[in-house]
Amino acid sequence: MDFQQIYEEYRPRLEQVEQILKERARSNQAELTSAGEQLLEAGGKRIRPLFALICGTVGENVSDDVAKIAAALEMTHMATLVHDDVIDQAALRRGRPTVRSAFGNLAAMYTGDYLFARAIQLLAEVDNQEVHRAMANGIVKMCQGEIEQIQDFYNWSQGFKTYFRRIQRKTALLIALSCGLGALVGGGRNEEVHALRRFGYYTGMAFQVIDDVLDFTGSAEVVGKPVGGDLRQGNITLPALLALRNPGLAKRLQELVHPAMSAREATEAIDLIVGSGALGEAKRVADWYIAKALLALQAVSRVSVRQQLTTLTLFLADRTF
Repeated sequence: MDFQQIYEEYRPRLEQVEQILKERARSNQAELTSAGEQLLEAGGKRIRPLFALICGTVGENVSDDVAKIAAALEMTHMATLVHDDVIDQAALRRGRPTVRSAFGNLAAMYTGDYLFARAIQLLAEVDNQEVHRAMANGIVKMCQGEIEQIQDFYNWSQGFKTYFRRIQRKTALLIALSCGLGALVGGGRNEEVHALRRFGYYTGMAFQVIDDVLDFTGSAEVVGKPVGGDLRQGNITLPALLALRNPGLAKRLQELVHPAMSAREATEAIDLIVGSGALGEAKRVADWYIAKALLALQAVSRVSVRQQLTTLTLFLADRTF
């Protein structure tokens, strides 16, 4: 079994999710509709919906509500991307113009708000108070994570604890919700729901750490944004924090990375981090989270769910995009 086989197996249900996204992103306001369509056409991995759909098969019956939850989770993720691009002043995402680049910052912010509202509206159609409670708490924490990231731009004094708490809220939480809520609505036993939520958390942590490594190593054409884009925007991620522990690099890195840094300074800082061995250290952190994620799967009784999630997780761990 490989990732492509899993994707093909779930293609009909992923297309169902895509159709829900298209329908719910529409508005009677033309600019909102155009902005939403542009975001959908940019595509994406649709990893969160796929996790939800797989975990939704853990019980005896597959509920149609799983597709609604999968779409609402992806719409929530899309909303955060639109807001992120405004904060980062990003012109490109996945190699295509961002909503803010095409329509301006104000329209982008309202588009993100609209997508959040539509996600909540979609969730309201699922008759399960635990789903509503978990998503409400999750959105609160995600917003806190976004604010924390802004506060820590160019902050070299932040510790590893701050970084891991931030990525937990920004990334791991939504993947954990995808797995846990998919299993809950799919009729999973309580212990399986909790195990799959833990699995999603650990996978989400690894996913973000790998993203932070790829920011320094990935091809701009493949990743869809400039190499070292996070550092250029002042976002101090795990590779930079690990490189900072090198006493021979710490002072120079802090001199180079500042709000008014030039392209030359940014390039030198990126080269120092890449040459420090920090990327290998960060990858080992991601591997530790992957191991924890796979361990959590042992509590899941359905073999197909364990196999599919294992394959998907290992694919994400080795990805180059």
